[in-house]
Amino acid sequence: MAFHASILTLFPEMFPGTLAHSLAGKALRDGKWGYEAVDIRSFATDKHRTVDDHPAGGGAGMVLKPDVLAKAIDGTAHKGPRLLMSPRGRPLDQALVRELAAGEGCMIICGRFEGIDQRVIEARGLQEVSIGDYVLSGGEPAALVLLDAVIRLLPGVMGHDQSHAEESFEDGLLEHPHYTKPNVWEGLEIPTILQSGDHKAIARWKAAQREELTRARRPDLYDRFTKRKG
Repeated sequence: MAFHASILTLFPEMFPGTLAHSLAGKALRDGKWGYEAVDIRSFATDKHRTVDDHPAGGGAGMVLKPDVLAKAIDGTAHKGPRLLMSPRGRPLDQALVRELAAGEGCMIICGRFEGIDQRVIEARGLQEVSIGDYVLSGGEPAALVLLDAVIRLLPGVMGHDQSHAEESFEDGLLEHPHYTKPNVWEGLEIPTILQSGDHKAIARWKAAQREELTRARRPDLYDRFTKRKG
């Protein structure tokens, strides 16, 4: 069963966007995943197709109306969890990516303006997900990021199913440095160990590099890694 994403947005033309290219694009053409971009505005019933209104209690910006968004959610077939891209949500990490990739699909709701009515989040069981501690103009770029991370883990999408085994975050560590020919470039040489042909020694070097980089750049990750390891 191919992974299917149902995307609720005010800008359906933004999809598949970057996902039409490279690995994700090939996988889309090969039927390994599919998507439906649903225009939230099509569920508005007034003559102006109104989807937002002023926030209750005052404040800047506008808020997506609960009645319109709920109709869009209820009127769209989907598989798996209902996700809302939101800066206040659970941080997107590799564990969540793997969890989603193991399922049949998901619904992704792309907010706009100041956000969506809290009652819809609660009444429709939306799971808020964030791609970082910053604010975007809308949830569409975040949805593309989430889907890109998920799609590459689907069976048959990557050239080798073990290609991601040593990638950053797969086991809590950052990825080791990479090198390729020429062996010497601008006076800089590929580390001798990588040219030795000693696969066990190379594996030890890569493991040590991953720990060193993680300790230096992401002490938070390294602390969690050492606690699990110990």
